[in-house]
Amino acid sequence: MLLSFFQKEFRGLYLLLKGNKSEAVIISFASLFIALHYYHTLWNEWLSSLLYYAVLPIIVVIVILRRNPLDFGFKLGKPKIWGFYVIIMCLVAFPILYVTSHSPSFQSYYRIEQFNFTDYFLVSCVSLFASEFLFRGFLLFGLRERWKEGSIFIQAIPFVLVHLGKPELETLSTIITGIYFGYAAYRGKSYWPAFIMHMFINVYFVTTVNRF
Repeated sequence: MLLSFFQKEFRGLYLLLKGNKSEAVIISFASLFIALHYYHTLWNEWLSSLLYYAVLPIIVVIVILRRNPLDFGFKLGKPKIWGFYVIIMCLVAFPILYVTSHSPSFQSYYRIEQFNFTDYFLVSCVSLFASEFLFRGFLLFGLRERWKEGSIFIQAIPFVLVHLGKPELETLSTIITGIYFGYAAYRGKSYWPAFIMHMFINVYFVTTVNRF
């Protein structure tokens, strides 16, 4: 009886993994790469993000999933649709970011000695190119076929979690932005709007913080 029970349960687990092979691979590796980035950050932050959030996921797409990386959000998709969401986000975020940039908690966290706009812009570009691919590319488009709009909410969860340790207001705001970025990418069939919006928020906000 006991042996029969174990056989039944392990067969159920096997069938679960077999029936959701692609989704299991994507979620497992995305979780692994986030953990590796946290515990084994390289000597250079932007290089670490590029490796864990872009290079390794792309290798998984090609080698394990045997799919074209372009199908994971790299295509332009529908610019007329996602461009609308980018404009709305920038218009709404502009005054909010300006006001919150004066907050002591943000001033303390984002104040950079000898701030250089060009250096920060380039580093942010590489880091966000990678991180946005993991969330709004690898996860969103990897899970889209099976879970449709549900993939928007799934990718938003780890996006919020990687912001733990940052100012509380920022972490809470990622619940909204994570879903919004995901929806814009999903509707526009491209990860590029999420990258553009995230770049605008980061660069404008940190630049504003370091002007005062």
